[in-house]
Amino acid sequence: MREALFRGAFDYRLLPPREPGEGLLAKLLPRRIREYAIWAPHFQVAFAALITVFIGYQVNLGFHGAPQLLIGLLPAAAVLMTLVRPVGAWWISLISTPFTGALADSWDGQPWTPSAFFGHIAVMVVVAARTGPRTALWMWLGTAAYAAGFEVLLGSYGSDTPQMLFLSALALLVTTMVHVRREAQREVTVQRTVTAIERDKRTLLEERTTIARELHDVVAHHMSVVAIQAEAAPYRVENPPPELEQAFVTIRENAVAALTELRRVLGVVRAEDYEAPDAPQPTLADLDRLLDNVRDAGLTVDKVITGAARELPQGVELSAYRIVQEALSNSLRHAPGASARVEVGYVLGGLGLRVVNGPARGLVKPSPGAGHGITGMRERVTMLDGEMTAETTAEGGYEVTVFLPVAMEPRIDPAGEDA
Repeated sequence: MREALFRGAFDYRLLPPREPGEGLLAKLLPRRIREYAIWAPHFQVAFAALITVFIGYQVNLGFHGAPQLLIGLLPAAAVLMTLVRPVGAWWISLISTPFTGALADSWDGQPWTPSAFFGHIAVMVVVAARTGPRTALWMWLGTAAYAAGFEVLLGSYGSDTPQMLFLSALALLVTTMVHVRREAQREVTVQRTVTAIERDKRTLLEERTTIARELHDVVAHHMSVVAIQAEAAPYRVENPPPELEQAFVTIRENAVAALTELRRVLGVVRAEDYEAPDAPQPTLADLDRLLDNVRDAGLTVDKVITGAARELPQGVELSAYRIVQEALSNSLRHAPGASARVEVGYVLGGLGLRVVNGPARGLVKPSPGAGHGITGMRERVTMLDGEMTAETTAEGGYEVTVFLPVAMEPRIDPAGEDA
């Protein structure tokens, strides 16, 4: 009770507005005034205070003077006070009850006049909605204790205590159920948000692990070639000088050490059930085989190549292949029956990719995913310092555009000078 009704009872706690779109009222109101729905709780409290004043005026109709006005104004002030000091408003409502009862006539009801009766229930409902079930229970018990003291001191003639306890208990029970349900919904929303964030992080880590595995195969191949060529190079020269032999030995040792460290680092991110692929990693040269596979799966796809095709760094070729593969997989899942187009553009500064598909057609329903494919594509593009856009088209389809920069290798003329 000390925590619920005494500690910080009169602290300033302004009732915050609702979030935009929250509540049933926001959905029922016209669009022009929907933005004012965030103040709906404040309007409801003000309306309850107005009803309290109206009840006091109707009951005391025909009487004049300030004392009769206080019969409705005191309970209404307590109702309005719930907007800024909720628990303190309950104390004000309870303390003002004997004063309003003394100002009213005996036939108006004791210890609560009609206006105080309605106002006290309204105060308890608002305070319970703002604080929680524990405060609601202690408020009802405090009201019951006050009513019991009134019965002992003044008797039960004309008492409206049973009606107050029954109706307030019913109102607080409904309010508590709504409050608990709303808090449960908030918890579920928070948990869903946290789960979505964790899922995105896990997806990102999994994609980075996949990229690390694939790049290991690419880099390991080149480092192995360097080690083998460094070991065989001295035997291709007749009577090589010792300095040259030592240089090739150092090159081979560094290449082998790099391979060892690469495998050690990869072991940290490799899953226990991972098996290294037997075939080499795919490149853009394998794009036709990929397109044949998706055509067999039911996707109509065309390929267009612009510019002079040339061999690119294997990491760029691998990432480009995976991006096209994921974009076509998304087309199969999200737009069954649609047609797709793959454009590969070789330019001086790098490689351009564009995969676009139309809207879904036919009777097969799309199978939406979690958007992890887009995350994986962006991760690959970011790794290569590229640029990517993924957005819907005006026709209702989807388009993925990627540019992967590739540094131009300097040409050497026959005279040995850079061109």
